[in-house]
Amino acid sequence: MSAETDLDDAEVIRRARHDPAAFSVLFDRHAPALHRYVTRRLGDSMADDIVAETFLTAFRRLGRYDTGYRDARPWLYGIAANLVGRHRRAEVRAYLSLARTGVDEVAESYADRVESRVTASAAQRDLARALAVLSSKDREVLLMIAWADLSYEETARALGIPIGTVRSRLHRARRKTREALGGVDPSAISEETGRG
Repeated sequence: MSAETDLDDAEVIRRARHDPAAFSVLFDRHAPALHRYVTRRLGDSMADDIVAETFLTAFRRLGRYDTGYRDARPWLYGIAANLVGRHRRAEVRAYLSLARTGVDEVAESYADRVESRVTASAAQRDLARALAVLSSKDREVLLMIAWADLSYEETARALGIPIGTVRSRLHRARRKTREALGGVDPSAISEETGRG
């Protein structure tokens, strides 16, 4: 391991401000998880572009990053959320298509999860239908916490909103999703659907 890979994100960013090559550590560290998140949101065809644009934007904004925050994940997910926001119609169309057909083009690329496919397919349709009708703000909070595995505080920082707003949006999104799923906990379904 190089000395740079042992540094926290804030220190990597400090170094990248003077040595642009150091930025590659941040990319290597966070791009795979960010790619999985964006893939779940918009599909594989758009994920490469969104992730690339996220890191390009982050690189351009290195000077504005508050290095008091040791972990850059919320910052990167916030940038990605803004880019995903430009593609919300595509995201909703994908959820509605999944709800109609039961075929998740994203999950199909992970075909090694065959045994739970029948049960998961029905659950995916219901979950997709529930996600499609959420407001974009509620959906963003729910998916950052459920799929990106960000904390409430990290989600608040990523979206530039107060933590109380994260809590209220998440509560509303979970309630609406649970209602749409007939009382089933949506986090239990997301585990079955093979997100990852």
